[in-house]
Amino acid sequence: MLMTIDCTTRAASNPRALRRSGKIPATIYGHKGGESTAIALDSKQVIELLRKAVVNNTLIEVNVTDGNFKGKTLLREVQHHPYKNEVYHLSFFAIQNQSRVEVSIPLHFIGVPVGVKVGGGSVDVGMNEIRVSCPPEQVPEFLEVDITDLNVGQGIHIADLKLPEGVTPATDTTPLVVTILKK
Repeated sequence: MLMTIDCTTRAASNPRALRRSGKIPATIYGHKGGESTAIALDSKQVIELLRKAVVNNTLIEVNVTDGNFKGKTLLREVQHHPYKNEVYHLSFFAIQNQSRVEVSIPLHFIGVPVGVKVGGGSVDVGMNEIRVSCPPEQVPEFLEVDITDLNVGQGIHIADLKLPEGVTPATDTTPLVVTILKK
């Protein structure tokens, strides 16, 4: 899912005044080597963005209207106020110049295992997401894991997952993702 957000450049000083005026400070990095660009987003746009976006997973087209950046990014970090329910700062990572990116992908388990239906077992989910490496334009929104053929004592490892073409695990492939336990 690709989302779009418009923003403006900002001076690096006084983020508190910026927040009072209805803007949220943010940073884009990774587009000019070690340099970063300080930007300001409308707080209403940020709230809408955070309703739909997932950190380290959702591609976001950032358009700096008064600057020199327009491109695809990943939302890397969202900072919140310690006790108020307010967003304090966002960090975006520009991916257009990257050949591969590492992202966390949620897992969706489908089906009812044979070991639960017939064997009276229970599903033990070891991981709800996995880290993968893939080209920026091929970031999957989620991965479906079919667990219908699992019996009691069987499981699925990261190496057993059917990943889309170009997507590879970024972690060790031996841990169990899901297993069927005997009650």
